[in-house]
Amino acid sequence: MTKHNKKRNVGLIYELLLNHISNCLIENDMRSLNVATKIIEKRFAKGTELYREFRLFNALAKMTASDTHIVASILTEAKAAARNCDSDKLDKEKSALIRDINYKINNTKFYYQNIKNYKDLATIQIMINEWRKGADCNIQKLIEYEKKVGENLLKDKPSIDLDSEKNRLDMTDSNKLVLKIMTEKMNNKYNDKLSPIERDIIKRYVIYSNDGNKKQLIEFFKKKKHKTIKLLENFEDTEDNKILIKKVDSVRSRIENLNVNNINDQAVIQLLTLTKLIREIKNSGDKNG
Repeated sequence: MTKHNKKRNVGLIYELLLNHISNCLIENDMRSLNVATKIIEKRFAKGTELYREFRLFNALAKMTASDTHIVASILTEAKAAARNCDSDKLDKEKSALIRDINYKINNTKFYYQNIKNYKDLATIQIMINEWRKGADCNIQKLIEYEKKVGENLLKDKPSIDLDSEKNRLDMTDSNKLVLKIMTEKMNNKYNDKLSPIERDIIKRYVIYSNDGNKKQLIEFFKKKKHKTIKLLENFEDTEDNKILIKKVDSVRSRIENLNVNNINDQAVIQLLTLTKLIREIKNSGDKNG
């Protein structure tokens, strides 16, 4: 494969940023999280060349085509879109994005995070770069890249709504962006998926936050806090394992101290973390029982 500059691969950099944000969420590093989301908001803003390339990139990486005729049509449209850009402006925007990552995130491990579809993302970026060379492109290599991308388009993938993907990128509110990432990335972070309870917490937070319905949001979290404490008490009544009971006491104390009158990202993350801990304690009890 032609030499690939991962720092100028818009699809890869976006995935690295999402990975970084998910790690910040899990580690409760809200300062670093806010820095990363602000970079996305600013550099991937609607109307920028970076935004346009990302949308093109996203379609090539995530769409599924039913047959080779559709693949050919997608590649033809994508090639036209790739060539219809201000290359100088795009290059400057990518340089600004790299500077922000290097100086504001300033994490030596950032570019070395594991991205499972790295090779696919690299192929897409190299193909787009070759398209923009026009008559100067390496025809033989370009055919090879288009073949690989076409094969990937024919693979079954989780269905996506491109309008929803666009809306995610259009979001300028850090909270909304973080919540979307929270749902996607916490599923990938843990081997076990989010439980129905954890999904419900996120869903309600999104709904009530968007509606500006603070009273209902507080009421929901009060009920969830009460049910969670009740769940722990019931578990404690039926469990004989002293080690697990000690863990229950610790988790219950943290839940009781959770302030549900001021619901924000951090409160949601804490509740999700505590809910997961309760699940782990219960599973340990079931195995020991």
